[in-house]
Amino acid sequence: MQTFNNIEELALAHSLSIEELDNIKKILKRDPNYLEIGIFSAMWSEHCSYKSSKKYLNAFPTTAPWVIQGPGENAGVIDIGDGYAAVFKMESHNHPSFIEPYQGAATGVGGILRDVFTMGARPIANMNSIRFASIQGNSQTAQKHRYLLKGVVSGIGGYGNCMGVPTIGGETTFEECYAGNNLVNAFTLGIAKKDEIFLGLAEGIGNPVMYVGSKTGRDGLGGAVMSSASFTQDSESKRPTVQVGDPFTEKLLLEACLELFKHDYIIGIQDMGAAGLTSSSFEMAGRSGSGMRMDLDKVPSREEGMTPYDFMLSESQERMLICAKKGCEDKIIEIFEKWELDVAVIGEVTNTGNMELFWNNELCANIPIQPLSEQAPILDRPVKKPAYLDEIKNFVMDKEFSNQIVFDKLFCDIEVVDKSWIYNQYDSTVQTNTIKGPGTLDASSVRIKETGKALSMSADCNTRFCYINPELGAAAAVMESGRNVAMSGAVPKAITDCLNFGNPEKEEVMWQFASSCEGIKQACKALNTPVVSGNVSLYNETNKIGIFPTPSIVTVGVNEDANKILPSYLQEDDNILYLLGETKEEFGGSLYMKKMYDTISGVHPEVDFTKELQLWNTVIKANELNLLKSAKDVNVGGIAIALAKMAVKGNKGLEANISLENSNEIFSETLSRAIVEVDKNKCQEFSNFMEKREIICVKIGYVSGDKVIINDIYKNLNSLKDIYFNTFQTIIEQDL
Repeated sequence: MQTFNNIEELALAHSLSIEELDNIKKILKRDPNYLEIGIFSAMWSEHCSYKSSKKYLNAFPTTAPWVIQGPGENAGVIDIGDGYAAVFKMESHNHPSFIEPYQGAATGVGGILRDVFTMGARPIANMNSIRFASIQGNSQTAQKHRYLLKGVVSGIGGYGNCMGVPTIGGETTFEECYAGNNLVNAFTLGIAKKDEIFLGLAEGIGNPVMYVGSKTGRDGLGGAVMSSASFTQDSESKRPTVQVGDPFTEKLLLEACLELFKHDYIIGIQDMGAAGLTSSSFEMAGRSGSGMRMDLDKVPSREEGMTPYDFMLSESQERMLICAKKGCEDKIIEIFEKWELDVAVIGEVTNTGNMELFWNNELCANIPIQPLSEQAPILDRPVKKPAYLDEIKNFVMDKEFSNQIVFDKLFCDIEVVDKSWIYNQYDSTVQTNTIKGPGTLDASSVRIKETGKALSMSADCNTRFCYINPELGAAAAVMESGRNVAMSGAVPKAITDCLNFGNPEKEEVMWQFASSCEGIKQACKALNTPVVSGNVSLYNETNKIGIFPTPSIVTVGVNEDANKILPSYLQEDDNILYLLGETKEEFGGSLYMKKMYDTISGVHPEVDFTKELQLWNTVIKANELNLLKSAKDVNVGGIAIALAKMAVKGNKGLEANISLENSNEIFSETLSRAIVEVDKNKCQEFSNFMEKREIICVKIGYVSGDKVIINDIYKNLNSLKDIYFNTFQTIIEQDL
């Protein structure tokens, strides 16, 4: 153990400020010891306390008639009808995945799975949002990020596949801002009966506290604190703070917990995630206003010479903390031993209001629980609008390019092309519920066998939009995610978020964060999709260079009929194509701007929540009336790229002629638009339907042949398919 000259030095080594140390002394009415310093540092870390972000998160809309559980628990819960609930959440594992990509990503998947099944839900779908710097070429950064991407994808696939939970979709993007901090955001959704949801509570004096799952080791020590700081050139030295996952043990833990939930044996249960036994015990007791005693020498261990500090701060994986009903201990032990898992009674609920930790019957820490939670710092950090925003907004597009040249450059971009090299490593069909899996464009969908309904979900964030206007960019992420869900015919119901930002100690970063939260708040309120869970990841900065604002959003929606999930690519020759929504000359933050001018500049496209909601409702209703064959939203790359994707995925040619003010608007990224495919025999019925809707609808072409013709763009379908399906694999495998 490292020695320190004084308590101030010890506190600073744990990333606590002197002001925070003074507050700890007031709470304890004495100086804290080494273990107590470790506990406070973990619970008051950015990762656990949200001290920089809580001020803004509290403004999110979190309620609706269908919301059963909002933020504050392990995961959010919404009512999906017929007595069932969807339980879901997204979390980040950015810092660990940069240090050790395989285990960082794998344990991110494991952690979010536990967050969901600890609430009584069986996980039925995984997704992810992963972001890297460019992987093209032989630069040091490109080589590094090919390595990171391969490790992250392998970790996600390895853990999810072993768990038997399908990975049904996600998002992979590339921007140079992620050169020092790749992002790995993992999402899980599970299903439970809505009256059988379990919460993280520890109450009832004398009720036993039980430990279940894997043994505790020293892996992950200080992980929460590590994830609450920026990286520097010595970050490789932080490798020991990355946890190691075991999906086979997690599978046993999942099944044991679901068996446990069939009985009335427990009061509450909590995953041991960030800060391990510390956060789970303090949070369970804190929610109930209880006290707790724990005997740390009774915690199952797998290493020699472990100390109370190691047990409380370890982030070993596949572990849960249970508050059991007194007298049920033996029955619980029987269940977990049957599944060959460690299980032990390690303490009990008390009425002291304190966390009393013992080591071989000697008191080694005594901390008031409520003050630790209630007096955790809530910072009101200074904010300042970044100067770059004024510099980029007046960018002038002063060059002329043929649409053919622009299309060729945009369509082969790694952001556009198919990522089957990635998603083929994921099992997307296990459990046999997947209707719309990865690579099928827009949202992914799973069947709920028990009810005949379906759930659709989509992970989205245009980081370029967020860079040029954090508020509107965050709102656009909510809109895009919900729009993708609506394109599948499902009604968007709620979101979970993962807010990835740079160093909050920088005024400009906090301004970006505050602005993004305002955008999410306004969008969720207007679109009636409350925030039910989420995660904040700050300090995504290396050597003082931070990432773009990246508020990743997942929207979950309900389709009343699993047989009416709408495809997102072309279905049949001779069908007619329509464009819904108005196209404007809006290129700010667009792929066109990035590829043709090598800049991320301009003015953000107009955000109109009324138009967005009208688009959703129009597509959803038209699908209910069986008027549509397919639907795809228009986003990155504009109409031209959307149509080309629909063609190559459907293996169908098309001819489209779109009347525009300026010919290059075919690449505009105006929001709130979609392309729909209508059976040629239902065009009149569709036109009659659209007359009653307050949305622009224009016939633009038809499905036919083996060519893709879009205004003055002319491409052979087979050549487009070769580009779309083979480009990414060629790039990622160039080191072989």
